[in-house]
Amino acid sequence: MLDLQQLKEGQSVYVIYRNPHTQSVQTIQEAMVARDPMDPNQLSLLIHDFYHPIEANDAIFSTQEEAQQLYDQYMM
Repeated sequence: MLDLQQLKEGQSVYVIYRNPHTQSVQTIQEAMVARDPMDPNQLSLLIHDFYHPIEANDAIFSTQEEAQQLYDQYMM
């Protein structure tokens, strides 16, 4: 998992994403680290054209393989 302090604007990352419409469904999604348009001082994850503020409990990975390992460990 990446340290949140290491994230940089424009960086491509992978997250375990919970479907907001079906809470029991999670997938691994690629996201981009971007400035939040509502708060330019804060970095957000841009996923499916939605800005998600980065929070301390977000599991953010540099590769899809790293995300898949944790997903398999906890979700399977």
